Amino acid sequence: MKFGPVSLAEAEGGILAHSLNLGGWSLKKGRRLTDDDLASLGAAGVETVTVAEPEAGDVDEDSAAARIAEAMADDNIRAERPFTGRVNLLAAAQGLLKYDPLGLDGLNLLNEAITIAALPSLDPVQPGQMVATIKIIPFFVPGPLLDQAVVRAGEFQFQTVAYRPFAVGLVQSILPGTRKKVLEKTASVLRTRLEGLSSRLAADQVCEHEPDSIADAIRRQIENGFDLILVAGASAITDRRDVVPTAIERAGGKIIYFGMPVDPGNLILLGEVGAISVIGIPGCARSPKLNGFDWILGRLLSGIPVTSEDIMRMGAGGLLSRNGAGEAMAGLAAKDRVA
Repeated sequence: MKFGPVSLAEAEGGILAHSLNLGGWSLKKGRRLTDDDLASLGAAGVETVTVAEPEAGDVDEDSAAARIAEAMADDNIRAERPFTGRVNLLAAAQGLLKYDPLGLDGLNLLNEAITIAALPSLDPVQPGQMVATIKIIPFFVPGPLLDQAVVRAGEFQFQTVAYRPFAVGLVQSILPGTRKKVLEKTASVLRTRLEGLSSRLAADQVCEHEPDSIADAIRRQIENGFDLILVAGASAITDRRDVVPTAIERAGGKIIYFGMPVDPGNLILLGEVGAISVIGIPGCARSPKLNGFDWILGRLLSGIPVTSEDIMRMGAGGLLSRNGAGEAMAGLAAKDRVA
C-alpha cells in the first residue's frame, strides 16, 4: 500500500486518509476520491491530500475483514456486514463462547495490520450479542498476508456452545434451627438461575445434615434420572472429609476438586457419582449475584467437562467482587460461614 500526501492531480481513486472539513461541506476519512471531489477541493484552495492507494495484490480493508470473519464463524456465530475495515461477530444462540485463546494470540501476532478482539473464552452470551470484532488497521493489506490470516482463521473458530436442557436435582440438608425461609429462597434462586440457562429444577429434597441422609437423597435423585445434582449443605464445606463430600463418596461417587480460586465461590465442591456431576454449592450460590458456582454450572450445562486443572486455572479474572466473600457473608451468622 502506498500512503502519503499527493497533489490533487495524482489523487483520483485514492482513499482519503483523514477527514476534511471545509466550511459548509466535508469529506470523510476512507472515501474514494472522485473527479468532483478533487474539483471541489481545488476550488477550496486545497493543493494536496493524504491518500492510501493499493499496490499490486493488495486487498481493501472491508474485503479483508469479511474473508477472515467468514473463516472464523460457525453455525452459532454470524458475521455482520463489514464497515470501515471492521466486521463484528454475533452470537446466534444462547450458551458459552468457546475458543482457544492461544489460537487467537496466533492471529493477532501475525501482523499489526490484523486485529481481533473477543470476549473471554467461556463467557456466557445471548443471541445477538457481539462476541468478537475483527478490525483491519490499514486501508489495504497485502494479499499473501491475508491468505495467511485466512488459513489460521480456518484452523481457529469462535463457537457458541448452546446450553442443554438439564433436569437438575437439589438436595438441601438441615440442622436444628435451619429456617424454612432459607430453604425456600435457595430453591427459588437456583430455579431462576437454571431456567435462565435452559434447564429446570426438577426436585427439591430436604434431609438431615449427616452423610447417610445426604447420600440416600443423592442416590434417589440419580435413580430418578436427573442430569445434575446440587447439594446445598446446612453448613459450609470446610474440608474434603466434611459431611457433604463424605456423603458423595457414600453414594458411590468421588471428589473431583474442593475449592476454587474464584471469589465469591471459594468453597465449592465438584464431585461425581458415575457419569452424573454432583456440586456441593457454596453459600454465595444462594444469591443471584455472579459467583464461582456460575462458572462451573454454565460449563456443565453446556456439556463441557470441568477438570481439577480447569478450576485451578480460573484465578485470572476470578475476583468477581471487590468485597469478595465479605459481601456474601453480610447479614449471616458466623456459624453459617460461606465463601
